[in-house]
Amino acid sequence: MDILLIAGLWLDGSAWDDVAPVLQALGHRPIPITLPGQGDGSASATLDDQVAAVLAAVASASGKPMVVGHSAACTLAWLAADACPERVAKVAFIGGFPAADGQPYADFFEVKDGVMPFPGWGPFEGPDSADLGEEARSDFTSAAIAVPAGVTKGVVRMTDERRFDVPVLVVCPEFTPAQAQEWIAAGDVPELAKAKHLDLVDIDSGHWPMITRPAELARLLAAAAPEV
Repeated sequence: MDILLIAGLWLDGSAWDDVAPVLQALGHRPIPITLPGQGDGSASATLDDQVAAVLAAVASASGKPMVVGHSAACTLAWLAADACPERVAKVAFIGGFPAADGQPYADFFEVKDGVMPFPGWGPFEGPDSADLGEEARSDFTSAAIAVPAGVTKGVVRMTDERRFDVPVLVVCPEFTPAQAQEWIAAGDVPELAKAKHLDLVDIDSGHWPMITRPAELARLLAAAAPEV
């Protein structure tokens, strides 16, 4: 099946370069998405632009795709399920959870000159980056794309409760499935508390398993892909 791959902040479609060949070998069609403002040279892109790019990929997919979001882009994957639940076979979240209606998309770090640059490794020390060596960190930093403020400060709007019917997979890298279940039960992830079909799987990695565990991540996604 078609598997749409949406990387998180500061990343473009090349983040999936080591995941895509494994998915293809397992019989799927990986489609990495380069988002407006994250790889196309635009500093004026908005959250609406990114949502439109994801929805265009869903519309162009063969059959009903699985939509995969990483980190902040979990929200983009969920917005696709909200916009066209009848067109999405499944949503997978890697290392993150969707923002709720009315919340800012990703207003996490300081904006400078209209963009939010990668803040360095300080905020990610610990489990997030423990499996990234110095070379991988250096490569990430040099390739990181500052994300337009129009994206990060965009307000999330959910409109269709049929999104809760779409099956969801949560891939848990720097946190465990048990921790994720606790957060959901505590009301910290209201969107997933209402999901009717929810599975959680563990992966032994930091926040960027597409970099440090690409083959394992691809196998998890392929195993979760529904037959449609």
